[in-house]
Amino acid sequence: MASLKELKLRIASVKSTQKITKAKQMVAAAKLRKAQAAAEAARPYAQRLEGVVASLATSVGKSDSAPRLLAGTGRDDTHLLVVANGDKGLSGAFNANIVKAAIARARELTAQGKAVQFYLVGRKGRAVINRTFPGKIVGQFDTSAVRQPGFTEARAIAQDVSDRFFAGEFDVAHLFFSTFRSALAQVPTEQQIIPAAIPADAPAASGAAVEYEPDEESILADLLPRNIAIQIFKALLENQASEQGASMTAMDNATRNAGDLINRLTIEYNRSRQAAITTELVEIISGAEAL
Repeated sequence: MASLKELKLRIASVKSTQKITKAKQMVAAAKLRKAQAAAEAARPYAQRLEGVVASLATSVGKSDSAPRLLAGTGRDDTHLLVVANGDKGLSGAFNANIVKAAIARARELTAQGKAVQFYLVGRKGRAVINRTFPGKIVGQFDTSAVRQPGFTEARAIAQDVSDRFFAGEFDVAHLFFSTFRSALAQVPTEQQIIPAAIPADAPAASGAAVEYEPDEESILADLLPRNIAIQIFKALLENQASEQGASMTAMDNATRNAGDLINRLTIEYNRSRQAAITTELVEIISGAEAL
């Protein structure tokens, strides 16, 4: 059994930890409101742009004249998994869930005989992915130098990934991130960004006579790189909101657990102190009776 001094030191230590987790929870809650507003504001534009690209792609199809970012390489042999996660911990299972989804997809592709490569945005997933798929990380974009990754970083990532595609390093690119639902729910999401995926429910070309100036291929050649950057930017914003929500929830749970531990240690301390006092009283009474 721990001594009274040890119990007292443990209680003081847990109380200090509780103050830290409470402060972290309040900081995450303050940042969450701004991050959530930014993520929700970016969704309509990203979805609308994706719809416009899908509509034009339906008209053009994956013909020889279609831009390469739409038509692809004609192969499906090498897949690049762009995994966007954070640079910091203390955010519950936020980073682990994204990496877990990417690894599950990589194993599925490997089982189908496909080659898999990883491109990491953020630092947290590197150790796990490198241990599971050694030597498969071909690129990484470090976001630790900026407080909040924005469109400048998203455009740089999109440019780097596109250059690797045009260099023939891979055939298909998938983006992994966490979609923010609430402070309690963040959903790991996979999205194909290269070549542009045409949804099954994309609106078909209408019978109305529509003339594009310039032609559809030229418009797509400009919109497709922009769409990749916008989708990555949306993923970064979703990740920021998800990370703060997960951090707030994790720190709230940690604060509650610290409170429960303090209560248990306090009860144990009081019982030990009471037992020590009782023992001293028994010794004093026994000594008095002996006289």
